[in-house]
Order: sequence, then C-alpha cells, then structure tokens
Amino acid sequence: MKKLNRRSFLSSSIKTAMVGAAASSPLGAAFAQSTRWSNWSGGQTCQPAGRYDISSEDQLSDILKTTRGVIRPIGSGHSFSPLVPTDGHLVVIDQLSGILDHDPDTLRATIGAGSRLGDLGSQLEAIGQGMFNLPDIDRQTLAGATATGTHGTGVELQSLSGYITGLRLVTPSGEVLDLDESSGDLFDAARVNIGALGVITRIEMQNRKTYKLKKREWTAPTEDILANFDELAASHRHFEIFPLVYSDYSSVLQIDESIEPIGQTIIPSVETSLADLRPLGVNATPAEKLARNNARAQTVEVTEAVDLSYKLLTNLRNNRFNEMEYSVPIEAGADCVREILKTIYDQGIDVDFPLEYRYVGAEDPWLSMAYGDHPHATISIHRTAFEDYQPYFDIIEPIFWKYGGRPHWGKLHSLGHRELAQLYPRYRDFMGIRESLDPDGRMLNPHLRRLFNA
Repeated sequence: MKKLNRRSFLSSSIKTAMVGAAASSPLGAAFAQSTRWSNWSGGQTCQPAGRYDISSEDQLSDILKTTRGVIRPIGSGHSFSPLVPTDGHLVVIDQLSGILDHDPDTLRATIGAGSRLGDLGSQLEAIGQGMFNLPDIDRQTLAGATATGTHGTGVELQSLSGYITGLRLVTPSGEVLDLDESSGDLFDAARVNIGALGVITRIEMQNRKTYKLKKREWTAPTEDILANFDELAASHRHFEIFPLVYSDYSSVLQIDESIEPIGQTIIPSVETSLADLRPLGVNATPAEKLARNNARAQTVEVTEAVDLSYKLLTNLRNNRFNEMEYSVPIEAGADCVREILKTIYDQGIDVDFPLEYRYVGAEDPWLSMAYGDHPHATISIHRTAFEDYQPYFDIIEPIFWKYGGRPHWGKLHSLGHRELAQLYPRYRDFMGIRESLDPDGRMLNPHLRRLFNA
C-alpha cells in the first residue's frame, strides 16, 4: 500500500464526500439595488432591498443617521449561521482595510475592520509584527472574525478578540465610539458583538514581533492522544487533532516556535491522487469503513515544515462545507469527542468529514466561547456544502448540550436566548447593552431577534 503524507490523507477524507438597477444615494455612498447575497458555503442566502458599499466612517455614520429599517454589516460571508440574511439593507466595509497606524514599541497595529486575515500577514510582516494566533481559515474579515469569536488553537492563546486593545464602533444611531479597556463593560461586550451593537470600522490589535513556526503532522490512535491530550496541549504552542470518523485514528497537528531555516524538513516519499483514495461504496457497513480507514491511516507519513507564523497557522480550504462548533469545559472534551464518534458509528451516519478537536485559552470578552477563568475545548463537525447538514447536526448537537457546550456564533446551532443566558454568565448584560444602543432593533435580523428575545 502506498505511503501517504498527512495533508493528502486528511484532504482525501474531506474530499471523499465531494465525489459521490443602480442609483446614486444622496449620501454619496455607493448604493446598489437588490442583489442576491449568499455566504461562502451557499447555505445562507437572502434578497436584500439593497446594499451600501461604504468608503469612509463618515459615510457610514450618515447612512445610519438618515435611513430607517434593518441594516446588517457583511464581511467575507464565511459565517455558516444566519447572521446576515435580511430583506433590509447590507453594509459592506471591504474598503475600510489595511494597516492604518502602528506602534513599533508596543507592537500594536490599528487595522481597517474590512481587512481580510489572509492579506494581513504580509502587511504586518512588513512592519515587523505578527499576530499571536490565527484561525484555520483566513478568508474572514477582521471584523467578522472577531465579532463571532473566531479562534485558533492553543491552551495558552486567546481568540482574535482577546488581543483587541481598542476598536471604533459606529452605533445604530450613527454615533462614533472609540473603545478600549478604559471603556469598561462596553469594551468587553463589543469585542465579540455578532454585529448586534453597530458596525465596527477599525480595530487595534496587540501583536508580537515577527516569528517562525515549525509544523509537524502525522496520524496516531485517537485513544492514545486523548489519554494524554492535556499534557500534549501544555507541551506545545499549538496542538490539535482531527479525529477520523469510522476509524480508530486521528490526524495530529503540532506547531511550535522555531529558529530553523524556512523549508520543508521532512518530505513524504510518495504523493497520491484522489483516484487512489476513493472510499468503499455507499452500502459499506460501519465495520467495513472502520477497517478501510484504519488501514489507510497506518500508511500516512510524518511531514514537517518551517515558515513564518501566518503561513503555517492558516490553510486554504477549497472544498466548501457547513460547520457546527461548540466549546465544552476541558475536563469534558475527550468524553464528548468519544460520544460523537460512537454515535456516528452506531447510527451509521453517512459522513466522511473528520472532526476537529483543540483547546483555546480563557479570556474576557463576554460572548467568547472561552469566557471565564479556564481554557475550553472546542469540537467541530462538518458536512460538505452540497449535502443536507441538518439531519447530521440534529443528531450531534444534543451531545454538545449534554457536556455544557457553548456554540460558536459563526457556526450553525439551534439555541435561543433562554439557553444562551444559562451558558454565558454575562449574556443578559450583553442584551441590556444591545437594547440601549439599538432600541429600535435596526441591527437585528430574524436570527438575532431569536438570540436576544427582541
């Protein structure tokens, strides 16, 4: 049997499911009549009345002061939950991008909220800075990623929102607020805001000096890794696994800081094509799938590479999918993973996409998945974009609830304000701030009304 590198193997596990009229606004804003909108996966769509493509904060403030009705900010559309869909208007902040200011002493940078994470790495490198952490995918805007509490991996590392030191919020009434730690509760509410408090236009991030990382990838028995996960997560800057469904193995990813030269330090001897990796037919039993996947997992070779941090922390995902992610207390994480894998096997759920399991450090933003004094474990499940995710997610979601799970705001979930208020200690406080800033509910679409009982 051919030896596979970990990237080809993991990619194949994902890909197996893939086989089978304009007017000028008097405000001077670029305004387009109704254009259908959809998110990255195609799972969320809407037909808004129109959209504003703003080019300045003053323009945005004027729009909010002089218009009426629901208005929703949009980033890259990478959220899977229905945060955007509305028959009102959309506000696009793509033009508010780039590094606006930076301090070489404090290593802070003020960044346009519409900046794509994938564009910021090289821009920050040019000024000698790098972000502390990044999520797995870098297509998001900075505003969208922080508004939803998007995170990377690392028991000692926070989400992107945890590194915000200041931000500018244009409220639904058009008032411009500059917030930082001295702003008290409003700052901690605004750092993860789900686009419910207004529109963020710029964000000041605490960064560090540019640095290199070394990534090591391999496969290992899932139980061996889960049994030692706390120790492994504490021993490495980044440590996570992708538990393979219908398998006793996980793909393992370990990343640490390095001073080695940039390059691939271990290169797999043999690459393999998708044609070599076709799964058994749809009539395969769980036991047959288990045997097949275990055999494939045992052939995967170790890979290693060294590069600048932003080039190794994120990945390009061309196979579109929908996702559900919850965080659970660390002590419950391994059992939650085990129950999900067992449920998939016992019920013969037709899914090939691996899970994702990692730790995130504790932090202060009120609606962060890791809010509080202790780190959290996060677990993700996925379904390819052309498949109906609902039956699968409906089966797995109650398992997250059983372990006290908190949902990722940009991922699919079915919770409302009653359940969320039990999971997030400052949730009702956030609801109060939201209502004070937006008493008319201008920022609320149907999904947000359900979240905030408005």
